[in-house]
Amino acid sequence: MPSSVTWGLLLLAGLCCLAPAARAGDAAQDTDAAEHAQESASHKIAPNLADFAFSLYRQVARQSEATNIFFSPVSIATAFAMISLGAEGTTRTQLLEGLGFNPAETEEADVHRGFENLLHTLNQPDNQLQLTAGNGLFVSDSLKLVDKFLVDVKTMYHTEAFSVNFQNSEEAKKKINDYVEKGTQGKIVDLVQELAEDTVLALVNYIFFKGKWERPFDEQKTMEEDFHVDEATTVKVLMMKRMGKFNVHYCSKLSSWVLLMDYVGNATAFFLLPDEGKLSHMEGLLSKEDLNMALEMNSYGSARVSIPKLSISGTYDLKATLGEMGITKVFTDEAELSGISEGAPLKLSKAVHKAVLTLDEKGTEATGATVVEATSKSVHPTINFNRPFVMVIYDKVTKAPLFVGKVVNPTQN
Repeated sequence: MPSSVTWGLLLLAGLCCLAPAARAGDAAQDTDAAEHAQESASHKIAPNLADFAFSLYRQVARQSEATNIFFSPVSIATAFAMISLGAEGTTRTQLLEGLGFNPAETEEADVHRGFENLLHTLNQPDNQLQLTAGNGLFVSDSLKLVDKFLVDVKTMYHTEAFSVNFQNSEEAKKKINDYVEKGTQGKIVDLVQELAEDTVLALVNYIFFKGKWERPFDEQKTMEEDFHVDEATTVKVLMMKRMGKFNVHYCSKLSSWVLLMDYVGNATAFFLLPDEGKLSHMEGLLSKEDLNMALEMNSYGSARVSIPKLSISGTYDLKATLGEMGITKVFTDEAELSGISEGAPLKLSKAVHKAVLTLDEKGTEATGATVVEATSKSVHPTINFNRPFVMVIYDKVTKAPLFVGKVVNPTQN
């Protein structure tokens, strides 16, 4: 191939979150594994991932104030960390700093060890919580990869490699889409809509999560109610309801109620309901310290909680969004990616991310299952998520934010 041509590199981060599942299991956590993970390499990068998650959230929120948001910071960061393995100079510096890693504070080797440990931990078999992360490398027959890059992505990022004929774009799209569809158990289909003619390499990352609530909602109590999208717009949604003991508190700093709901296994969902007119205020201040504080408080009390039953998704072309966060050079003809391929230079032509979230009542397939909780006779606060709110799904073993989202309109897919 002529060396004057800059070939296209396609990066696809695709994932699915489905919560909760339809099967109940033992609620006991694997404490030995959790204790072992306390000093794991993934803990070293967890604060960086959290900072990246909220920086990316704020960037996306500024671009789409009136739409739902849902993405996986872990999926996106993993994909771009893989790219950094083959980057040089300013390109590598932008990638790592854009992901929240300061070279003066964190050695590059520790970053990759952290992702290696993170992926290994997330892929541990757990019949309580279905959580799988995967990476795929789709390579043109015309491209010769640098041996070290190929070895590193396979060993550190558990990446599968596939040979693809990108000249046959329909065949290449099908092969990539089938891989993502299989990895997300059919929840994400047709992630790749088109392929540039000069594409010679596609990197795909996905995360599949399927959890069941420790305390499921009673489907018989779900009823249609109003959800206030904004001052002028109200939609009808199905609201799931439960009264009982909740880990909930009011955060004056964020002007928001903060509700934590555990999945069976090692994941927790944070729901943040800002006071009316305080959504932007909360978004501007939300940080990893707020989540850590909520986890430490463990403030259980009686409450009435209503949350919309919903299915939303987010699809993002990350080129513009990450460009605002300092990751620009990798998308240009000046990209320094000589550590990936031999011969003609590469640039990142496209980075696509899609996430899907489903929230419903299910926590068991046994009919008539009931959860009875003792509550005090005092006045119960009512926390009704009937206006825009933010949620974070957090893995307690790796301390990583798996998903971040905002529900503006539950009826908007």
